[in-house]
Amino acid sequence: MTTSPITSPTMPHAPKHIAIIMDGNNRYGKQHQMAMGAGHIAGKNALDPIVEHCLACGVQVLTVFAFSSENWARPPEEVALLMRLLAQSIHEQMPRMDKYRIRLRFIGDRSLLSEELADLMRDAEDRTAHFDAMTLVIAISYGGQWDIAQAAKTLAKQVQAGTLNADKIDANMLGGCVELADLPAVDMLIRTGGEYRISNFLLWQSAYAELFFTKTLWPDFTPDELQSMMESFASRERRFGKTSEQVAKGE
Repeated sequence: MTTSPITSPTMPHAPKHIAIIMDGNNRYGKQHQMAMGAGHIAGKNALDPIVEHCLACGVQVLTVFAFSSENWARPPEEVALLMRLLAQSIHEQMPRMDKYRIRLRFIGDRSLLSEELADLMRDAEDRTAHFDAMTLVIAISYGGQWDIAQAAKTLAKQVQAGTLNADKIDANMLGGCVELADLPAVDMLIRTGGEYRISNFLLWQSAYAELFFTKTLWPDFTPDELQSMMESFASRERRFGKTSEQVAKGE
């Protein structure tokens, strides 16, 4: 099966990994006097063109924050709606994943999810595991602190079992145990909706990410605005602790 054509040109300096905190759905619904939950539906529909634009520009990984660890504290009726929308989104995304050969992955604490949703997620991952055009990661019941704690627990069990010396643990070893350790680190982290915080999202993976904040509510976020951010990203000097002179020399 061949990949369906995408007409936009690949960017020569596209970020390898973009992460997005999709904020503003509820406010969008209120501003437009929509029924309860309709803002979340609008937000769900806003994702498709962003995925296609990332694919067209040569982005390797797009990770989106769909439901955080903290979101469980929202009103039960809203949580139930979000769970239904997540399941619906997975069903709707599968033909697109097949069409564009995009791998679908999920990160987060699945123990808190319904068995039906967890099974749906696992089936989607298995079905798309061999696709290599791009990876779409959806964070559900995810928190960055939870992620790091799980990595620490993994290493602690190895120490307890006697297969790992605690003195050998370093940042690289811990980083190899967090979610998405096999994928490029986050280059760009975007938050829509006008808030200026990263809300416990991909804390380890975004250590050197370029941060972008916009007042645009997520349902109004377009590929054009994303493209503008990507062009800004390409113009930034990423030193990773080095000097500008070292970067210029390729050191």
